[in-house]
Amino acid sequence: MDNEAEALDSPSSASFNSKLLLPLSCDPPGPQNPPRQRVWVIFGATGHMGRSVVKAALAHSDLVTAVGRSLTDTLSSMQSIAPASPNSSLEPSPYLPLLCDVRIRSTIDAVFKKSLNHWGRMDIIANCSGYGVIGACEDQDDFEIRNQFETNFWGTLNIIQLSLPYFRERTDADSERACGGRYLIFSSTSGSLGVPGLGPFCATKYAVEGLIESMLYETDAFNIRATLVEPGHVRDDEPLSPLEKASPLPTFGHFSIKPASAPYASSTSPAGHAKRMVQWLGARQPTSAVKAAELVWQLGHCSFPPLRLLLGSFAVESVRDRLRCVTEEIEDWRFLSFKGDGEADGAGIRERRGSAKTEEGEGEGEDVDVKMEGVEDGEGEGDGEGEEG
Repeated sequence: MDNEAEALDSPSSASFNSKLLLPLSCDPPGPQNPPRQRVWVIFGATGHMGRSVVKAALAHSDLVTAVGRSLTDTLSSMQSIAPASPNSSLEPSPYLPLLCDVRIRSTIDAVFKKSLNHWGRMDIIANCSGYGVIGACEDQDDFEIRNQFETNFWGTLNIIQLSLPYFRERTDADSERACGGRYLIFSSTSGSLGVPGLGPFCATKYAVEGLIESMLYETDAFNIRATLVEPGHVRDDEPLSPLEKASPLPTFGHFSIKPASAPYASSTSPAGHAKRMVQWLGARQPTSAVKAAELVWQLGHCSFPPLRLLLGSFAVESVRDRLRCVTEEIEDWRFLSFKGDGEADGAGIRERRGSAKTEEGEGEGEDVDVKMEGVEDGEGEGDGEGEEG
């Protein structure tokens, strides 16, 4: 990456890019909603997206607890993530590096206690941690599948259960109203559609999405908000320090590759789709991690966060195509949905036509037989199948 590209994709330049703005409907940070300094706790801070979110928050003068993986990271190596302040010897650092294993509740609890002791509060918890195995469902063994669930689903649940009591009991010192808190949970487009070669990983993300969507109904009264962030094909375009360049992240990020067994080993096997996609893209992923992180920072400061935020054209198009396929399939087969005895038979569905205005005037309702064939409104007969992006 040349100097010009680094300048364009640095956290400081992204924060001043007028095109990188959340919609006004969510009341993003700006003149009408001046951002207040927040305390972030970011799990998975040494991954592709986690590192960019840490740098974006620091670039906006927020305070950050960056949590690395206790099995692979060290506190000294994590010091390279935060840019050095020119007055670092005179001013307290806005950056606190810690380590944990999200599969082990006691290590997460220690992170929260140290963060509260250091900063005095926590405002935003972001979970960027994740682990996946690329390979056919049949080829993945019990350990690999359980490890994905332990990291992706149970790790998320551990973080939420250990921090919810704090967020739930927070009150504003002046108004005594609930302050609540905010969760930014990094899911994936794999939490909205199935991807061949990523079956168990998709299952963990589906579980996370169901968990968060259900939890929001339970915690809304406590002013606790959560957003599922679904990035699609994010490239690692963060300008790196000399230390980071010396030990770059692997191309496959947090994924490992399971060798294919004979039935799935052909070059055109659907089970090899995920591996072929990552190898083909290489470093050419279309979505910028730096720009995505800037939007995530805005998400932490906006007043009305969405349930889901899709980042990148691939995420938007693939999830939209998936939902379109689901809708078409529902329409194709809904004639088999029985509402009650006597309301459906082999000839069709009896429909009560209400009073309707005609050229002659208003008439009373009458019973008619309606046959349902294919998609309604003359849009054509669909087979309910389609590619999921």
